[in-house]
Amino acid sequence: MKKYAVCGVSNRAITMFIQPMLRNFTQQARLVALLDKDPKRFAVCKQDHPSTQGVPEYKEDEFERMVDETRPDVIIVAGRDDTHITYIEKALNRDLDVISEKPMTTNAADSRRVMEAEKKSKGKVTVTFNYRYSPYHTKIKETILSGKLGRITSVDLNWYIDTYHGSSYFQRWNRNRDHSGGLSIHKSSHHFDLINWWLDQKPVEVFAYGDLNYYGNESEYNPDQVDGRHCHTCEVKRDCSYYSRWNSRSNSITVEDDHITSDEKRKETYTSYRPDQCIFDSEIAIEDTYTATVKYDRGSLLSYSINFSLPYEGYRLAINGTKGRLETTEFHAPSRVPFPVPEQTIDYFPLFGSKEVIHVVKNQGGHGGGDPLIQEDLFLGEDPLRPYKILSGSEDGAYAVMTGEAVWRSVKEHRPITIEELMKKEPMHQ
Repeated sequence: MKKYAVCGVSNRAITMFIQPMLRNFTQQARLVALLDKDPKRFAVCKQDHPSTQGVPEYKEDEFERMVDETRPDVIIVAGRDDTHITYIEKALNRDLDVISEKPMTTNAADSRRVMEAEKKSKGKVTVTFNYRYSPYHTKIKETILSGKLGRITSVDLNWYIDTYHGSSYFQRWNRNRDHSGGLSIHKSSHHFDLINWWLDQKPVEVFAYGDLNYYGNESEYNPDQVDGRHCHTCEVKRDCSYYSRWNSRSNSITVEDDHITSDEKRKETYTSYRPDQCIFDSEIAIEDTYTATVKYDRGSLLSYSINFSLPYEGYRLAINGTKGRLETTEFHAPSRVPFPVPEQTIDYFPLFGSKEVIHVVKNQGGHGGGDPLIQEDLFLGEDPLRPYKILSGSEDGAYAVMTGEAVWRSVKEHRPITIEELMKKEPMHQ
């Protein structure tokens, strides 16, 4: 049995790691320590899961004492994105294995630091890219590996975030680039990892455009240009289209999302955490819209776009190869889509021949059924019967972050950005 310590007792830490350890992997994993700067987070965790009552608690600067006293085998890093680098490095310096929530870091320079620290350590870094584990995404990987598409020439990926989920990033800490790296890293890096994994190629150059179109002080939806408002006390919230769309006057509307806890009100007293900050504050400077072209080391090209304020959530994907084309469309959170949606399939078009529709066996669980599968690999070891590598390491985490940073740098600098130059540069601040 391995012993685990959690650094950053976030909602993700509780639902993705702590809860499975307590319910499904009691013979393989034991939680021995919790570390966070906010005692309220310990209280919430122990209230939700009484069996953790006796687990020792440590402050954010007590990592060394925690390791000395509890002797964990693995450190789970799941706090705010900018804290990841600190605990990953500390763990590797103590020769401990690390499981890091994605993104691994908030910038390319810190990703490089992780890889360098890992080279000197007996510990190993695992990054939890659970998008890889969706049954649709593994089927796409298997289709590519089968050779049905031939050599991949280009990929088109358009990702859509609806007004509920998209606005949530601008209500929380994610809107601060120093905390999240911006959405091209916090969110898009997950998509870039998917492409890197599907193609089994490395990105080499990126050119991108991006802008802040929906949120911030200058938004056409801003009912009043006043800073510092919060949704729960805002006097003009009924004039806010984003608030009105997802909240009734009686608060009887319940909205579900596997990215956002439904119990945010209970967590409003978390230190330095407000989930209801105004999406029109003037301090918001990150982008909410991107388009990008990415070139890969074996010739494939990616055309990518993401928009954080759309009527529905999901993606459209096409992968083109020398032998055929693959297409699929996903509608995420169908309960929030204002029209009937078809069941997702994968359509295969041979270059010369008839269309084939591929149906996928679904799994239960978060992120399209991917969460339970990655949890099995994390706590039981990778499935030895799976014919391909799926669990991510530090290099995977770094390339995803670097692609995301290249997108942002390209937007700011109006030029192509190579991944090679990001291997050498220090972090760029707004």
